[in-house]
Amino acid sequence: MSSFTFEELIEAKKSLDSTLLKCEKAFVKLKENSPQHTLMVRRINALRISIDLIGNELQKISV
Repeated sequence: MSSFTFEELIEAKKSLDSTLLKCEKAFVKLKENSPQHTLMVRRINALRISIDLIGNELQKISV
């Protein structure tokens, strides 16, 4: 990931944070054990992982 600039990573993180918030709001409206519910669980997990990885990369750059 080091080929990305600090600013690019910040913008990507903001976008992912926004998408995660929207997904979490939509999640509460989904019927448990439905395909949409399962997909949203996986999507939220993937977004959280992505945000964490970008955060780790930002720490490396800022040190």
